[in-house]
Amino acid sequence: MIPDVVTPNVHAAKAALAALGERYFETQHTYDPYNATMLGITDFDHLPGDPSRAASDRAARDLAAIGSDAAAIDTGSLAAEDLVDHAVLTALVEGARQDAEHSLWAGNASAKGYVSRQGLIFQAVPAMTVTNREGEERYLERLSGLAGTLGALADRYVQEAARRRVPTQVGVHHSIEQLEEHLTGPISEDPLLRPIARSAGSPAHERAMTILETTVRPAMGELARRLREELAPIARPDDRVGIREIPGGEAGYLASVRRHTTTLMAPEEIHRLGLDVIQEMMPLWSEIGGAALGVTDFAGIAKRMRADPALRFETSQQIVDVAQAALNRANDARSHWFPPYEITDCVIEQISPADAQHSALAYYRPPSVDGTRPGAHCLLATDPTSRYRFEYEALAFHESVPGHHLQLASAQTLDIPRYRRYLDVEACSFNEGWGLYSEQFADEIGLYSDGIARLGMLSFRALRASRLVIDTGIHHYGWSREKAVSFMLDNTVTSEAHARSEIDRYIAWPGQALAYMTGCREILRLRAQAEAALGDRFSVADFHGVVLGSGAVPLTVLADSVTRWQNATLTTDS
Repeated sequence: MIPDVVTPNVHAAKAALAALGERYFETQHTYDPYNATMLGITDFDHLPGDPSRAASDRAARDLAAIGSDAAAIDTGSLAAEDLVDHAVLTALVEGARQDAEHSLWAGNASAKGYVSRQGLIFQAVPAMTVTNREGEERYLERLSGLAGTLGALADRYVQEAARRRVPTQVGVHHSIEQLEEHLTGPISEDPLLRPIARSAGSPAHERAMTILETTVRPAMGELARRLREELAPIARPDDRVGIREIPGGEAGYLASVRRHTTTLMAPEEIHRLGLDVIQEMMPLWSEIGGAALGVTDFAGIAKRMRADPALRFETSQQIVDVAQAALNRANDARSHWFPPYEITDCVIEQISPADAQHSALAYYRPPSVDGTRPGAHCLLATDPTSRYRFEYEALAFHESVPGHHLQLASAQTLDIPRYRRYLDVEACSFNEGWGLYSEQFADEIGLYSDGIARLGMLSFRALRASRLVIDTGIHHYGWSREKAVSFMLDNTVTSEAHARSEIDRYIAWPGQALAYMTGCREILRLRAQAEAALGDRFSVADFHGVVLGSGAVPLTVLADSVTRWQNATLTTDS
């Protein structure tokens, strides 16, 4: 326990807050070490992860204690920047506590990265950076523990099922499929060897090969067997995929909605917002569709965009080239619209074919803290003739610049506590809201190459609006998987295959899909508010500097920061 947390002395209060932040950082990343790896933090790279019920309970207790100690701090003695730290820490701790307490992932097996303990292994281990002996030892220690982790994961799923928290059929199927696909490849080409691929033939590489062959791969096979034999026969069918179907699921969903949106919006309110945004977009569809395709009705635009072979790629290299060109244009324009940031470059990196089937179209991987790994816009470039040309510019602006790379890489340079510097899923509404805002801002400043690419921007906006309706539809209102797919096909231009992949992601990760549109609309609201208040004194570059200047924060904290800047600008100029 931290002594004297209620002291009025400013130094004691500040020190207590800093210590609590470190406790949170250690607790959260010990419980979820793979998220730390994905964020470029190497401190926890030796941990294979503990998916047991005991680990979840321990994390929930520890986080509750941190929250209690934070509430006891005398905030009246804190400076303005420390009040931001306190507000962020309070929100992070409570969100993480409820996440550990409800552990929705444990009753909702899946192969999807971030939310799936299994999927995180396949996503994070290959992303580890090994540049020295210390990194090598961390990697080998983690690899040595994976068999135990996979066995504990199987036990956890079965234990949860015994409590009637049974997974979905689609999630179990995808989990088995991911494991079996991984096991079909030769060990010498196993993606889990990627961190030390450059030292092939070395003792460490040979040791890693042995660990994979003798412990990790057998454990993967055993997890697949248990999923198939013990869970698949009792799994929830496609008409009961909502998390509300498991005991505690309704309360868990409400907690997840609050964590991912950092608002108090109710599912009913979010559902209605999504329907409203879809209708608001119809005039833009008509305007841009008429100019780019000669078609003005949404149904006709959607049919053309899905079916026209000219709107598909021919090669994987074309996909990479489109993304790179968009990133180049954004980098060229960056200095006009954003403050100067000394950040590492962003690279375009193809998602490996082995991971492609269970991956999103793209994701961002932040640079490593030590600078040995650049920020990366990771994208799907496999099966290019199934990929739409109009989607990859908006994806680039979302994942790279001015989106996640500019936001997350700049956050690493801020003089803020490290529990705030490295946030992703913990501040989803800010991060993903900024990503969607970046897609739209890129349109405002003319970064899209043509009208077809602008239709891609609209396509993704419609997708994010549909997420509000579908996620709440599935988990709050009890929609079936097929009803969700039908709604997406009726209200977006995405393909059926992509729609099914999207829906399966929402099923696996309740609440996360709500972050994009709720965060974006709040950023747009705050910008409009500042423009109206400041008039000619408004600078969009300064506004962006304020939004990004505190790192990822809950939307309520962001609103306070923008309002303080707005008022200070008015005072300074008056």
